[in-house]
Amino acid sequence: MANTIQVDIVSAEEAIFSGEAEMLVVSAEMGEVGIAPGHAPFLTGIKPGDIAVHKDGSAEHFYVSGGMLEVQPHVITVLADTVVRGGDLDEAEAAAARDRAEEALKEKQGTPDYAAAAAELAEASARLQVLKKMKNVGR
Repeated sequence: MANTIQVDIVSAEEAIFSGEAEMLVVSAEMGEVGIAPGHAPFLTGIKPGDIAVHKDGSAEHFYVSGGMLEVQPHVITVLADTVVRGGDLDEAEAAAARDRAEEALKEKQGTPDYAAAAAELAEASARLQVLKKMKNVGR
């Protein structure tokens, strides 16, 4: 068996994943990072997007709306605002949310609500990116 590290992914509502992984790939504030056993400890914010937990030649995907990533010598912890297993994402719902957010951006340009609409667009787009990655893996 390959060298592994403990990964815990939790949201405010529940622990969604806890197990061993060979690598974790996440959209951090500094860009996409890959963390393998033996990685240097660090703490960073995470952006809305995909978390891929790699083990045994495959990856399990999760959508996170943001949060924090903590890497310690023997455990990686993701503290997310919202977490959804990739298989539970609804593509039609995510596309509709993206369309609503794009429309809101057009209407709210130059208003204080513009930032909220931009954040909604980023989250909906990130959900769609997770679905796209999952589809491309199956090919």
